[in-house]
Amino acid sequence: MNDYEITYILRPSLEEPQVEERSNAIAQILRDQGGEVSSVERLGKKRLAYEIGDVREGFYVVMQFQSEPPASKELERQLKLHEDVLRALVVRVDAKMRSHLQSLAAATPPPPGS
Repeated sequence: MNDYEITYILRPSLEEPQVEERSNAIAQILRDQGGEVSSVERLGKKRLAYEIGDVREGFYVVMQFQSEPPASKELERQLKLHEDVLRALVVRVDAKMRSHLQSLAAATPPPPGS
């Protein structure tokens, strides 16, 4: 199995409970394909860098998971068909990226005012 991270943007017209519902449904699509979800982080509503079909903001969600390559491709295909998903990007996390993410997580933030 490979490690992946997907970032997707949901329509801003959704309410918070609907965002949670949609993100759980997307995670379930992956589980149905034999993948394992490590974490789902809902980053909230943010302004987009550029408009997507007259939409200026959206709910960002980042999900880390493990799966075989066909399962990640199927997830990507399903998200393209989903009407509430504006954009999605799947990235394979290799060993170098994994060690970098772990070092960022282990780093202590500088004290305030530094």
